[in-house]
Amino acid sequence: MLLSFIAYLSILLFVGISVFKAYQFAKMPMHGRMELYPVPKEKGFEHGGSFYEEVSWWSKPHEISHVRELVEMVKEILFIKTLFENQRPFWWISYALHLGIYFLMAWTILLVIGAVSVLNGIIVAANSPSIWGLLIYYLSVATGIFGLALGTLGAGFLFLRRMFDNTLKKYTTPQEYFNLLLLFAALFTGVLTWGGDLSFDNARAVTAYLITFTPFPASGLVTLHVILVGIMLIYIPMSKMSHYVGKYFTFHTVLWDNTPNLRGSAVEQKIKDASSFRPTTSWSAPHIKAPNAPK
Repeated sequence: MLLSFIAYLSILLFVGISVFKAYQFAKMPMHGRMELYPVPKEKGFEHGGSFYEEVSWWSKPHEISHVRELVEMVKEILFIKTLFENQRPFWWISYALHLGIYFLMAWTILLVIGAVSVLNGIIVAANSPSIWGLLIYYLSVATGIFGLALGTLGAGFLFLRRMFDNTLKKYTTPQEYFNLLLLFAALFTGVLTWGGDLSFDNARAVTAYLITFTPFPASGLVTLHVILVGIMLIYIPMSKMSHYVGKYFTFHTVLWDNTPNLRGSAVEQKIKDASSFRPTTSWSAPHIKAPNAPK
């Protein structure tokens, strides 16, 4: 029961805190509107120009394509396009971690589906007479193996890269080392816990116990793994790793927001609201000193 409680609590907090972060992003004042072109949603300006280059642009319809914008966002979210274009040697390690996480998300969903299927009398195995059981089995095996391997290696090598790369370690904070170590610990205990059974029958059985709140004898390793994953899920949305929430706002409402500021428009009102905004917190840093501070 305790492990089930930890699992459900961590998932609820992960979703709840993520939604709250999105709410905070949405309520932030308007950005500086320093647009970077090309903007994917604009039709006909793939060369890098802008609708505003047109003669008398204000008298012409501003044609946009949200489909193209969505395609660009998918490229960034699924393939980390910007990192690939600007720091390709670093991209391979970072993408291994991200791709491993995507596989593990799919694996978790498949474990739940497989557990529910087993509870309803469907055999999920390599010799299952059911096409559904075979499909869930092989998809679970593939996503589980790739997810655990790529995620663990990615987190480990990212940590080492930041520690030993002379440039990166200058900009790496203790929190970033902690983030990668937490990810590595959760993933590596997953490898130790489930790696001995690559059919993942044990993982599916534990999942069935968890979703039915059925007590079961758990080894110390299983308990440690569930606790670490729970801590990780709660911590991620509260840390800088919550960039998965900010992706939409970063691209859609900052980099690609070039809606014209016309008289009486919503943009004009946003600018007026932003001009009256006053920060409620102060900012300082070790290298910044007050005017009267002793030297």
